[in-house]
Amino acid sequence: MSTRSLNKVMLIGNLTRDPELRYTPQGSAVCSFGLATNRSWLPSDSTERKEEAEFHRIVAWNKLAELCSQLLTKGRKIYIEGRLQTRSWETPEGDKRQATEIVAEDMMILDPRRTEGASESAPVAPAAVSPTTTEAVGNKEPAAAEVTGAASAVSEASPAETPKEPKKDEPEDKIDIDDIPF
Repeated sequence: MSTRSLNKVMLIGNLTRDPELRYTPQGSAVCSFGLATNRSWLPSDSTERKEEAEFHRIVAWNKLAELCSQLLTKGRKIYIEGRLQTRSWETPEGDKRQATEIVAEDMMILDPRRTEGASESAPVAPAAVSPTTTEAVGNKEPAAAEVTGAASAVSEASPAETPKEPKKDEPEDKIDIDDIPF
């Protein structure tokens, strides 16, 4: 008889650095980035609020990795859902190392879209982000563990936005990521 277990992580936080996209020798995309989460509380023996931050390593694979690389930048507020994984390796000097990270299975952007050249104080329409399951993905990670689940497509199209019309000098078959409705 097998017993049930659960390995699920859900975080909302801000990126601590720009995502780094790499490819494995087999051609799988791997994106890694840092995420900071904050917690504040009021100690019972004080009137002053305390605050602390936790820093998490996030790793995304395949299509989700490519989307994270394209859409995320340092400082963006996102929701990440995934699982904990601990990796072990040995350095060339013979030292044993260990790292615990979150393997992302789903991601949503929570803050408004950032446009190039816009000032920080300029009002920006909030991003309507909804993950949709588009395809089942089987990944081979360095530990050769099979990852099952689905990759999520992430969109930043505002529902109030009207479809863009091509400029007269721009070919109509050019597709911009903002034109994709999902």
